[in-house]
Amino acid sequence: MYAVVDVETTGTRTSWHDRIVEIAVVRVDERGRVRDEWCTLVNPDRDLGPQEIHGITAAEARRAPSFAAFAGQIVERLAGHAVVAHNLLFDAGFLTAEFGKLGYQVPIAAGRGLCTMRLAAHFLPTAARNLQACRTAAGLPAHRAHSALHDARAAAELLSYYLRASGSPPPWTPLVHEAQRVAWPDLPVTGVAPVTRRKPEDREPHFLTRLVDRLPRLRDPQGDSYLDLLDRALLDRHISANEADQLVDTADRLGLARVDVELLHRRYLTSLAAIAFEDLVITADERSDLDSVAGLLGLTPADVDVALATAREAPEPARTSWRLSPGDMVVFTGSMNPSRDIWEAEAARYGLNTGGNVTKKTRLLVAADPDSMSGKAKKAEQYGIPIVHPSAYKAMLESLVPAA
Repeated sequence: MYAVVDVETTGTRTSWHDRIVEIAVVRVDERGRVRDEWCTLVNPDRDLGPQEIHGITAAEARRAPSFAAFAGQIVERLAGHAVVAHNLLFDAGFLTAEFGKLGYQVPIAAGRGLCTMRLAAHFLPTAARNLQACRTAAGLPAHRAHSALHDARAAAELLSYYLRASGSPPPWTPLVHEAQRVAWPDLPVTGVAPVTRRKPEDREPHFLTRLVDRLPRLRDPQGDSYLDLLDRALLDRHISANEADQLVDTADRLGLARVDVELLHRRYLTSLAAIAFEDLVITADERSDLDSVAGLLGLTPADVDVALATAREAPEPARTSWRLSPGDMVVFTGSMNPSRDIWEAEAARYGLNTGGNVTKKTRLLVAADPDSMSGKAKKAEQYGIPIVHPSAYKAMLESLVPAA
């Protein structure tokens, strides 16, 4: 009967190439009772825009399929139903744009469905326009905003309130009958499973668990390209989902078994210990940093003790420490707080150059989300340029002296 839709997007305008990053469909019957619900993240193949609003990380989105993979499932859920949304103009616009990119026209528009925001003018005349205000005026409890599934559920409950208030049949019955007859494009329904948001308590499995235990194992694994990638990944003392994928792919390409990678990790830790021990003193901050790196590599504080002992007695040659230098080119991507011009002004104060685009001359990309799928991040990955979080970049600035 009704299909209540909500989308979370990378921005507010399809004309600015904004895309859907999450979509939910809650179907309800003629009395407003929920029949079923469906929700998935969508890979927008671009940066995620205001992540502080929708709360979706690039690590989650990059693992999700594209809109094209779900298009048939979405049509299957909307066809024969009156499409409902709170601010239908917005949701219909994005759905129309996404289907349009695939070459299909769909019967979704503000005048062909129900907008719970516009209906509030009749049923809740004193309420403000946003969904929560309408729910409050209707005596409904607060909900979790900016989650497609929670917003769709909330709009479905509001529709149920309108149905009870309007009597039977509701005044929009002709629109419902028209929705049951209108034709939708015939798209194949794939078996692609929805990808939902990760719960806060759910942690990404360590990338080591994804490495195979192949035989024979290497007596002296040569993994310079793996260690170089590890260097870039650990600059911000965080291994993003994208970096983890690259490490696993590189280890597989080099034929490294899990035990080989663990050996390389111990060598890497010993190399870092040698750098820390160059002045013959290990400070509390240095020890804390080594423990942090060990954890990221699947090692323990006991492994740090061994690395330090080795560094004191017969150290591995210390790897060159990566650092910024005056004159280096730094590029920023993502929704920055404070604003990007402030970041760029600070970079200039430390003698760094800033650019609007990533080129082979770029030394570092600072990303609001290191798993960003922005065009700049894709270029950085292509050129092997490190991508770090702003907090790590701030720490790097501490090693530079402000320009005179």
